Amino acid sequence: MSIKTVVITGGAGFLGSHLCDKFINEGYKVVCIDNLITGNSNNIAHLAGNENFFFLKHDVTNYIFIPGNVDYILHFASPASPIDYLKLPIQTLKVGALGTHNVLGLAKEKNARMLLASTSEVYGDPLVHPQQEGYYGNVNPIGFRGVYDEAKRFAEAITMAYYRYHSVETRIVRIFNTYGPRMRPDDGRALPTFAMQALKNEDITIFGDGSQTRSFCYVSDLVEGIYKLLFSDEIEPVNIGNPDEITIKEFAKEVIEVTKCKSKVVFEDLPQNDPKVRQPNIEKAKKLLNWVPKVNREEGLKITIEYFKSLL
Repeated sequence: MSIKTVVITGGAGFLGSHLCDKFINEGYKVVCIDNLITGNSNNIAHLAGNENFFFLKHDVTNYIFIPGNVDYILHFASPASPIDYLKLPIQTLKVGALGTHNVLGLAKEKNARMLLASTSEVYGDPLVHPQQEGYYGNVNPIGFRGVYDEAKRFAEAITMAYYRYHSVETRIVRIFNTYGPRMRPDDGRALPTFAMQALKNEDITIFGDGSQTRSFCYVSDLVEGIYKLLFSDEIEPVNIGNPDEITIKEFAKEVIEVTKCKSKVVFEDLPQNDPKVRQPNIEKAKKLLNWVPKVNREEGLKITIEYFKSLL
């Protein structure tokens, strides 16, 4: 039986690189595509020399050529942290629109199944809590965050259009806050920022009063949920995340406890349209995929902070 091929766009990024590992370990041939504007070749360096791993440095907003058969495509190419998409607004919109269009074109050409990495940000600053897949969101299309939110909302729309009009097999995962080794220390998200500040005994910066909530899912749990979704029959979006909700202020305290640092917390102004709450309703994933997160935050934090220590 011939070995199946998976294409992973954004494969040198935090999540993409863990997906490369997963599919290599499951016995697939992996073609990793990344233009490295936010990805890092160090994330996939351990796969160099593996006969089933191929790296292609390419921007998916341009035409994608892959020789031979392709069975599955996971589209994870996109700046995903506020610091990146605020610095790269046009590229973020282009990869959500042109990039997704090109990836769907490749899926159509190869008769491959395509899974889109969408985001909890499609819900915006939600008026429904926790967020379930039937909620259409509360998004400011012209705000600073709109470049990411609307790129992902468009990506979902064109994915469903290719499913309905071209009969391309598609899946959509809505990813909630995820953490773990290989996160960029400078990506501006809460955990890497807090961890690096704590490890250097600097003040920990909280935006707003810290009462806003987030729900953090460890990367191995997320990867397992994505893997199950790819091989399921579910066409419409599925939330994958950890529903264990915590305020940012409490989260900062947990980081201080794990690192045993002497940092104190300081407060700065909240950015425009920053979501006040974020918690996935995962009933659909439980029922359809038999998936629940297994790694608790204390355990995941220890592993992730050890990783950040190694960078210092």
